[in-house]
Amino acid sequence: MSEKPSNTPFAHLRLHTEFSINDGLVTIKPLVKKLRELSMPAVAITDLANMFSLIKFYSAALKSGIKPVCGCDVLVESDDKSKQTRLVLLVKDDVGYLSLTNLVSELYTENPSQSEPVVRKSELAGRVDGLIALSGAQKSDIGQALLQGETGLARELLNEWRELFPESFYLELQRVGRPEEEDYIDAAVALALDTGCPVVATNDVRFIDQDDFDAHEVRVCINERRTLDDSRRPHNYTDQQYLKSAAEMAELFSDIPEALENSWEIAKRCNLALQLGTPCLPNYPVPENMSMEQYFSDLSSDGLRVRLRSLYGEDYESKDVETPYWERLQFELDVINQMGFAGYFLIVMEFIQWSKDNDIPVGPGRGSGAGSIVAYALRITDLDPLKYDLLFERFLNPERVSMPDFDVDFCMEGRDRVIQHVAELYGKDAVSQIITFGTMAAKAVVRDVARVQGKPYALADKLSKLIPFEPGITLKKAFEVEPLLGEFVDSDEDAQEIMEMAYKLEGITRNVGKHAGGVVIAPTKLTDFTPLYCDESGQGLVTQFDKNDVETAGLVKFDFLGLRTLTIIDWAVKMINGRAAQGAEQVDITRLPLTDDSVYRLLQKGETTAVFQLESRGMKDLIKRQVPNSFEDIIALVALFRPGPLQSGMVDDFIDRKHGRTKVVYPHPELEPVLSNTYGVILYQEQVMQIAQVLANYSLAGADILRKAMGKKNPDEMAKQRSLFQEGAEARGIDADLAASIFDLMEKFAGYGFNKSHSAAYALVSYQTAWLKTHYPACFMAAVLSADMQNTDKIVTLIDECRSMKLVIVPPDINLGQFNFTVNDKDEIVYGLGAIKGLGEGPVGSILAAREEKPFTNLLDICQRVDTQSVNKRTMEALIRSGALDNMVEGSLDYSRALLSAMLPQAMQAAEQSSRNQASGVDDMFGDIAPAGTEDADLSASNISVRAWAEQHRLNVEKETLGLWLSGHPIDEFLDELSHIRKDRLVNLRPERGPQTIAGVLHSIRTMKNKAGDTIAFLIMDDRSARFEVSLFAKEYELYREMLQKDVIMVVECTVSMDDYSGAMRGRGKSVMTLSEARKRNAHRVALNLEAKSLSHDFCEHLARILEPYRRPIQVETLDESVSSVSAAQGASSNGSLQQRPPGHFPGPGQTATAEGAQGKGCQVMVRYRRSDSIGCIMLGQEWAVSPTDDLIQRLRLEYGKDKVVLSYK
Repeated sequence: MSEKPSNTPFAHLRLHTEFSINDGLVTIKPLVKKLRELSMPAVAITDLANMFSLIKFYSAALKSGIKPVCGCDVLVESDDKSKQTRLVLLVKDDVGYLSLTNLVSELYTENPSQSEPVVRKSELAGRVDGLIALSGAQKSDIGQALLQGETGLARELLNEWRELFPESFYLELQRVGRPEEEDYIDAAVALALDTGCPVVATNDVRFIDQDDFDAHEVRVCINERRTLDDSRRPHNYTDQQYLKSAAEMAELFSDIPEALENSWEIAKRCNLALQLGTPCLPNYPVPENMSMEQYFSDLSSDGLRVRLRSLYGEDYESKDVETPYWERLQFELDVINQMGFAGYFLIVMEFIQWSKDNDIPVGPGRGSGAGSIVAYALRITDLDPLKYDLLFERFLNPERVSMPDFDVDFCMEGRDRVIQHVAELYGKDAVSQIITFGTMAAKAVVRDVARVQGKPYALADKLSKLIPFEPGITLKKAFEVEPLLGEFVDSDEDAQEIMEMAYKLEGITRNVGKHAGGVVIAPTKLTDFTPLYCDESGQGLVTQFDKNDVETAGLVKFDFLGLRTLTIIDWAVKMINGRAAQGAEQVDITRLPLTDDSVYRLLQKGETTAVFQLESRGMKDLIKRQVPNSFEDIIALVALFRPGPLQSGMVDDFIDRKHGRTKVVYPHPELEPVLSNTYGVILYQEQVMQIAQVLANYSLAGADILRKAMGKKNPDEMAKQRSLFQEGAEARGIDADLAASIFDLMEKFAGYGFNKSHSAAYALVSYQTAWLKTHYPACFMAAVLSADMQNTDKIVTLIDECRSMKLVIVPPDINLGQFNFTVNDKDEIVYGLGAIKGLGEGPVGSILAAREEKPFTNLLDICQRVDTQSVNKRTMEALIRSGALDNMVEGSLDYSRALLSAMLPQAMQAAEQSSRNQASGVDDMFGDIAPAGTEDADLSASNISVRAWAEQHRLNVEKETLGLWLSGHPIDEFLDELSHIRKDRLVNLRPERGPQTIAGVLHSIRTMKNKAGDTIAFLIMDDRSARFEVSLFAKEYELYREMLQKDVIMVVECTVSMDDYSGAMRGRGKSVMTLSEARKRNAHRVALNLEAKSLSHDFCEHLARILEPYRRPIQVETLDESVSSVSAAQGASSNGSLQQRPPGHFPGPGQTATAEGAQGKGCQVMVRYRRSDSIGCIMLGQEWAVSPTDDLIQRLRLEYGKDKVVLSYK
């Protein structure tokens, strides 16, 4: 090879970006910036087995004046699977682009079972037109043959490759510091000279700067789930694989300048010109001899007639109401047909109509599409746009050509069926969902980096938890909003090391997923526009371009979104109509009157839990202040409840004007028709457009451009629009200063203004759910509970709401419940078996199938009739603990569940034996045989001696299984005791000057930071009579935060006052303690009230064994160290905690009680006993005084009965 120097430019032709997923740290914008710094005129991106980044790279490179070379790094395998080659394929032209998209797509679509995408060498024949190939250097079949000294084989392989790629195959040379590089280069150069094959130099780039090598190693380890110090970890990369300059490459290959020259020659040969930004609509089938536009216009006109008859009756033509509708329809049809979007509307119309015809609920509209009368006529939307001043130009602007975009909501259950229908209608090779890219987010990247670096899990966990949990949080923002994070990192070197690396990797693409609702439909094959991808199972076909890139490539995106509320409405309506008397009018949710006073009364009271868009705490407060009494008010609520309006004072102004506290003033008299519905406040984007139309003679299309400019706040565009507005206003005789002030007002509120079309469409769904809650509360709440039954926290809230609505909840029952929540003939909600933790659709389906024959009669009957493969022991335990089998035996809840738990092993054994007998034919020979003792479940139950569960244990396991307490409340057992501690039940609280003592279970805790940055806590206390909120300011919160645990009985001293904002009572906490602490401070005696005949002969010894671990002799002032240590640690379940403790499991004589037992003085123990003719009393000596821990009280109640143990207070 020649030694002459060359000034020819160099182009990197093998480069992996972050989108290679397995490796690569290069991101597009920094890459383009670096190329400009290095004055490199061209570059190729060759990601590993994908083209994810192609559109982003192509657009960014062209914008920066850099020539984009598109390619891919593909693993090619010999037909006998003995050799592999990392082949780089580069696109020369449009033909090559189609060849590559087809080839890369088939890596996934044709080889779904392979974990690594690979193509057979023989499959390349005739399918690589327009492509240039680089050999793969050492990682190729030629390279391996050369290194093994098999020159003849190498020459043979080279000939095969050159036949596949005539005049387009290059031997690749790399010098990145790998072993045997020079041996390979010497042999490859010799082979090139011998065969006349050109060579090319690449640097196998993985990162931009050499300093990024360590970060790249961590990135690779994260993907491979290895640690940096793993001795088995392959080291496939070197620190030389960075984006070297042309000078560095020239120095590196000064002995082979042709290799550098060829890189530029290849770049010059690659001239792909993509047609981007031009939408290509699929072809909608229309009748013969009719144009698409005519067919579309006819359908729209027919549809509007149907809508008018529905709105105004069959005689609508005689009512002089139709003219505005027909004028608006004609205007929209002219615009849509002129812009060439008739096919788009027809496609959307078809799949929405198919959904409705196939009983799949569809939303009334979403986004600006609700402003189109054509969409309303075609039943794409269900809201009259003229009635609510919704503007077509907000959706489709004839002066600003862009694709229309209908976001369509479907019920969650039916959305996939709609997508399947579309695929079948237009062809599965033309329809696909859209890829998404998951990135290394702040919390996850900290954990990943710590794991790879071998740092302790506890450190990673602490760092991750210090990062606030909010969407889109970044490490930089986390340090700004959480001072503790910065303090901790500054004090810990390991944490600093983690964070330094995490900053480098944050935001890097980590994995791929599927867009929730995005679907593309191509006019031809999808691969004419985008390569395809699917997961290893061969499922989930998606485009390799994301939602933005796929539209840039020319495909039209349709949004098939899932809205759970539509499922709820559908279930509720079917339940209502299914239960209606024969001949009764069926509920049609699409034809509700929007003037129902009872619905607005429900809203005004803020009883909006489960009402779509109106159920949050803040929204309830806003509703109570706004007092909605019309549908326009609901539209306004949806628009007002956003950070902009809430923080700007717009909400307060709106409410004050609505209620007459502030005079309604319009910026100009002509604006009253535009702003009257919002009391003179500019609330909607459509109002901004109408103001420009009314005052400054804008067309609505021009006004939409003004609205968009105001939203983007582009200074140049805003100056232009201000001039146009003032000129138009002055032409209408409006004072220049007034016009300027109105423009300023519009500019201010345009930033807060909401899309009224979207707000109105969602307000309709809000109204529908509120109507169902008002008129059919049981069916509605059953549907809501069913939709949310996998979300335990939500179930708890919804059950509370049912109770506040005075709805009866029938507990889980194996003979009554279905999988979902249902409503019985008494309008009671029957608990859904699917909401029991541990029961999925399989076990419940097996139970329901067995129950169809006849109801279950006892535990053995259940075990014998259900499929034991799906209903196993764990499932049966969940049924028992939830109370679903309470009716299988007689007795109290505590006794029946204890008995069923004791019987379960025996019953399951009997069922298994019976199953084995049937399988072996024993029943046929000898009749029904069951193991001894299981012939009759009731008799078997009578033979089992079992102690009833403690009430607290029953409630604990019930909550574990259901997520809530259903059969009782943990405070019930302690109400009598609490009456000695607190003043009154929460329901009877009244404001007083001084502090009051209250008690209840801590239901929930929420915290917020005040303006000073201090944390304030809000505690919701629950004593079953009511719930009451207590605030703990920063000082008190820091003092008591460690003892605040959900579901623990707390005693709080607080001041009670009326809250002027909400009108409700609230408390401000002064001190907090657990029930256990309050008991130790104030109780002085534990009394046992017993019947003499129930006392065993060893009663005294047994009682002594119970009391021994809790003894705290009163007369002992100074304890020696050994006694102190025993009494100071006794009782693991103190603090009034309702933690699970198996019945009968308490500390024995050798164990210790709670640490809090050492606080305060001990309680004396008194035994009262009753004989038939007398009453006796024994007061145990002071040396038998005890610490009244929860454990001791629970053990005594379990032993002698919960009503037999009484605590006396000072």
